Amino acid sequence: MRDILESAVKPQGRIKLVSLLAEIGRKVQLTDEAFAIFEGVRDKTPARAGRFG
Repeated sequence: MRDILESAVKPQGRIKLVSLLAEIGRKVQLTDEAFAIFEGVRDKTPARAGRFG
């Protein structure tokens, strides 16, 4: 049963976000220096908890 549910939720052949981002970085030839700039300006505020209901 678990395998059926997992295969329905996680279809084979899906692209993982980390893999996709790494591929984009390679294509644009992102350097460590350029990455450090992005890292320095990103918002590091913790996300708010979702509210349902």
